[in-house]
Amino acid sequence: MNRLTGKVAIVTGASPNIGGTLALGLAAEGARVLCTDLSAEVAADCADKIIAAGGEAVAISGDVTDQGHAESAAAAAVERWGKIDILVNNAVFFQQQGVLTMAYTDFRRQLDVILGGSFLFTRAVANSMIETKTAGSIINVLSTAAWQGQPGNIGYATGKSGLVNFTRSAAMELAQYGIRVNGFTPTATAPTDPAMRSRMAELMGRPGEYRMDFEGQLPLSRLPTPADYVGAVVFLASNESAMVTGTNITVDGGATAKYWPWTPHPVQEQS
Repeated sequence: MNRLTGKVAIVTGASPNIGGTLALGLAAEGARVLCTDLSAEVAADCADKIIAAGGEAVAISGDVTDQGHAESAAAAAVERWGKIDILVNNAVFFQQQGVLTMAYTDFRRQLDVILGGSFLFTRAVANSMIETKTAGSIINVLSTAAWQGQPGNIGYATGKSGLVNFTRSAAMELAQYGIRVNGFTPTATAPTDPAMRSRMAELMGRPGEYRMDFEGQLPLSRLPTPADYVGAVVFLASNESAMVTGTNITVDGGATAKYWPWTPHPVQEQS
């Protein structure tokens, strides 16, 4: 299928986990993709994978909290391909700490990346879409932590929840230009990249004050992988969702729909 043939996308935070997989998924549907990341190596690796698979891509590195980087990325996409149709705001800064332990400077940095980066890229890309008269789609990657109270992760949960109403507000402001803005909510994810798998295993197995049983509490039988998210994001990026704006699509295995005391997969007691 080529549901995005002729479209141009920018994906921020193009690591091999969610962002890189989404970039590859958009390219597989025909989009030309500009991959951005704080790491030049990560951005280049994502673009190289798209090209190796027969797609068209370019890499650009920079900090999403830098207004100049956002504007340069948008300009580079337009210079190369003439327009921008899709923006995926995925860049994130992970630092799991709580309100009692997190330094204020770290809290501000996390909000700057999650909220500030989305603001700067949305503005730069929206201005470009308006200038080229492109009825585009902006997709903000949220999290189940945006909709629920997660202890010990105050900056991430606050930033992601802020993106919920950022999405609604931007959608209302940009509707007059035919630009759609939506949220996409993933959850705890089983990475396909070996390094990310190792990191996730470390986090999930680490003893601490707030134990998280991700798999045991999920109604479906496994954690989603990044590939499970591609279909929803492709839909939001495509013309099939032409009348969808200011809302959210959740792919979380039923996590946010579950009644809180129910344990779907209780640990079997040893006899």
